[in-house]
Amino acid sequence: MINSIKQEQARKSQELQSQLSQCNNALENSEELLEFATRSLDIKEPEEFSKAARQIKDRVTMASAFRLSLKPKVSDNMTHLMVDFSQERQMLQTLKFLPVPKAPEIDPVDCLVADNSITVAWRMPEEDNKIDHFILEHRKTNFDGLPRVKDERCWEVIDNIKGTEYTLSGLKFDSKYMNFRVRACNKAVAGEYSDPVTLETKALNFSLDNSSSHLNLRVEDSCVEWDPTGGKGQENKMKGKENKGSVHVTSLKKHTRSGTPSPKRTSIGSRPPAVRGSRDRFTGESYTVLGDTAIESGQHYWEVKAQKDCKSYSVGVAYKTLGKFDQLGKTNTSWCIHVNNWLQNTFAAKHNNKVKALDATVPERIGVFCDFDGGQLSFYDASSKQLLYSFKMKFTQPVLPGFMVWCGGLSLNTGMQVPSAVRTLQKSENGMTGSASSLNNVTQ
Repeated sequence: MINSIKQEQARKSQELQSQLSQCNNALENSEELLEFATRSLDIKEPEEFSKAARQIKDRVTMASAFRLSLKPKVSDNMTHLMVDFSQERQMLQTLKFLPVPKAPEIDPVDCLVADNSITVAWRMPEEDNKIDHFILEHRKTNFDGLPRVKDERCWEVIDNIKGTEYTLSGLKFDSKYMNFRVRACNKAVAGEYSDPVTLETKALNFSLDNSSSHLNLRVEDSCVEWDPTGGKGQENKMKGKENKGSVHVTSLKKHTRSGTPSPKRTSIGSRPPAVRGSRDRFTGESYTVLGDTAIESGQHYWEVKAQKDCKSYSVGVAYKTLGKFDQLGKTNTSWCIHVNNWLQNTFAAKHNNKVKALDATVPERIGVFCDFDGGQLSFYDASSKQLLYSFKMKFTQPVLPGFMVWCGGLSLNTGMQVPSAVRTLQKSENGMTGSASSLNNVTQ
């Protein structure tokens, strides 16, 4: 359109310029004719005057000024360059614009937190049949109440939700709370966010304590693996220092062919409480590693999975005072179930050096339920939630998750809520046999 206007302007300007040049030439010729006519008036002789008059007549007749039109050859009319928007105007007038959706409302009472899943439910403040879908956003936080403007974690987005509720499953509850907000969308635009809500997602989170684990165990945050070469160099150095500076060890060598024997265990009451990071490492045949978080109250749940070729392992809990030579289940300060796949296959519950054989198949994953206040430690098939065994006692001090592994490895899954199936089984299982007292008469 702009190019057409420019071309039209150039053409009309050129034509007007040409007409103006012709008029200028005609004006100059007319001036010469007027001068000739003025001189002719001074002629006295009739014949000469008649001759001049005829010449004037011929020149006037032939003068270009009398054949020129003073009307411009071009018009200022530009209607032929106008655009007809009538069809577009009619289309715009028939458009119907959608209103911006209002913010939904999340009611925490309608939301459900269970089995490491969260169901968030919301509703619109008024019916809106133009809603196409919803967008749900969530993030983890350790702050109660309204979400902070500058939180350490970003919002995660779940788009294209057709209903008014959504369930997030398979979560790891490694924070105390989770924030949620939702917005409605129609075909045109997304509305405002709902007021955010905060739901509690508290669960036991712990890692393995590498500072006190046996040197033959390779420990990471959530897995432990047997390492037969681990700590040999350090153990040799320690033995060299002990042999060099201890007369007591020298005297013992006269009575034993091997190295220094394991010292006799001191009584639990006389041993000072262990402090995390300062206690001695487990040694000898106590291939043990503990969790780094003590359980002092409440109900907690975690799961353990063993490697397929693991020859021997134990899963349970122990007091902080467990000695560095003590094995899980062989003292009155530890409770566990033990799996042995070496020489002969055994599956048993152990406490205070007593053993109770379990008539069950070793599951792929073992779930551990600890009710500190209720004095109960139960083990489950993590997949089917079948009860394997329960200890019942009164905990007199905080306990730590404990693990023993030999020739194999274990992996942990923490940050889990107590499953609903386990809570139900606990209610019905209370009062049944299978407590620690049943082990008192069963010697290993």
